[in-house]
Amino acid sequence: MVNEDLNVIAEKEQAARKKIVIRCCMAAGCMSSKSEAVKKNLEQAVNEAELSDGVEVRGVGCMKLCCEGPLVSVDSQNALYEKVTPENALELVQTLKGGNTGIKRGDWNHPFFKKQMSIVLANSGEIDPERIEAYIAVEGYQALLTVLREMTPKQVVEEMVKSGLRGRGGAGFPTGIKWGTVAKTESAQKYVICNADEGDPGAFMDRSVLESDPHSVLEGMAIAAYAVGANQGFIYVRAEYPLAIKRLQTAIKQAKQLGLLGSSIFESPFNFNIDIRIGAGAFVCGEETALMASVEGKRGTPRPRPPFPAESGLWGCPTLINNVETFANVPPIYRKGAEWFASIGTEKSKGTKVFALAGKINNTGLIEVPMGTTLRQIVEEMGGGAPDGREIKAVQTGGPSGGCIPAQHLDTPVDYDSLMKLGSIMGSGGMIVMDDSTRMVDVARYFMEFCVDESCGKCVPCRAGTQQMLHLLEKILNRKATGHDLAKLEELCDMVRHTSLCGLGQTAPNPTLSTLRFFRKEYEELLQPEEFGRYENGEARALK
Repeated sequence: MVNEDLNVIAEKEQAARKKIVIRCCMAAGCMSSKSEAVKKNLEQAVNEAELSDGVEVRGVGCMKLCCEGPLVSVDSQNALYEKVTPENALELVQTLKGGNTGIKRGDWNHPFFKKQMSIVLANSGEIDPERIEAYIAVEGYQALLTVLREMTPKQVVEEMVKSGLRGRGGAGFPTGIKWGTVAKTESAQKYVICNADEGDPGAFMDRSVLESDPHSVLEGMAIAAYAVGANQGFIYVRAEYPLAIKRLQTAIKQAKQLGLLGSSIFESPFNFNIDIRIGAGAFVCGEETALMASVEGKRGTPRPRPPFPAESGLWGCPTLINNVETFANVPPIYRKGAEWFASIGTEKSKGTKVFALAGKINNTGLIEVPMGTTLRQIVEEMGGGAPDGREIKAVQTGGPSGGCIPAQHLDTPVDYDSLMKLGSIMGSGGMIVMDDSTRMVDVARYFMEFCVDESCGKCVPCRAGTQQMLHLLEKILNRKATGHDLAKLEELCDMVRHTSLCGLGQTAPNPTLSTLRFFRKEYEELLQPEEFGRYENGEARALK
């Protein structure tokens, strides 16, 4: 495979494109609402209307506004049709001949779409994720070609540092520094791992990227491997994502057939292979050391750090671990330049961030916005606010590891540092909205119950501490607790946060702590008033 071959494939793909393209969402969300049957009926209707010479029905990835699926777009009309059923596919095709339709029609200028800036999701909803030719036609694998032909591994790392990209998996560690550490570590064998073990409740960003644009992740991994000196990669994806796994398998096979994975990529000395490892769905395996143990065929439990994976990771070898969204950001950076990427976002949080917007909000789905966009712009303008005229009460970011941000802080810009100041984190990108009917103690109990179920049990603070915190939260909800119990809950939160072995236990108290910080009155109202009164600084004061 050489540059000319890429150009030929791209030109053939462009030439084969028909005058009118009907795109039908074939991501998991829409497929659960029969979009596969919609696509089949659209194809049949196009043939029956004798329009097949000029009309293409294309299955594409996620079209973002998931609450209105199945979604179908017609580019010649600049139209987005919502909640399309298999039965009204013929009616939709008739609009190509000037007919009318009663199918619900959306607006591409709606704030949900208008405020988005797509880098990671640029190809989502546009290309067929199961055809490598479609990816090549939109400059796919050009970044890998440029890197291999024009840059040394050291220059690749330096460009990543300049971009300011921070890992999108939660902690926000600078990607360039991580790459540089692995690159500098001497070893005959190194590995690259894509962490696709997306386990936060309400989160589906990584799944959608893998279903919609798998080659962007493969290309990003290959560039990273060249930069750090690795020749083997693994994608660790949970078994609950069968469609993502299927499309990844197809993408890897196609890339190997065209020589874009394997030996002597682009006729260079660079060799790189990618294999898939399927996880059983343990939340703790999203933690990098537990993930590596699972890849090695062991029980997925974390180990103490240091040594860090960059120095001693998979099978004791230097290992680079980034998540799906991080790798998907890589090809655009090397196509358009580090300066371009660094010009987006805020001073310390560069680029865009993909969020799964869910919960009690009118518009649910995937959004990608520049870092620094405020929570208010996301949940009130893009999300359309709470349904049924209710008021937004809080926004949960970061899943079980994050915190609940109250409505009075909705003008907070979404970036790593601003969210941390409010006791939350960016996380991988789950964003759950709660309205004024939500009891925040219930929210804390829900996430604590999740952490109890998902704790691997290796360390006592997490195994026993989360159980005790859950017990106290349930005691409060059952109106059997006193101010002393609440003080004990806060003490346990502090202990578990500072003594747990891995990130699961260290962040498990966050939802409880954030709700205590901003919604303390809701806890106090559930306490037994006849025994204890109001308390301060974690100490109960008995009523005389």
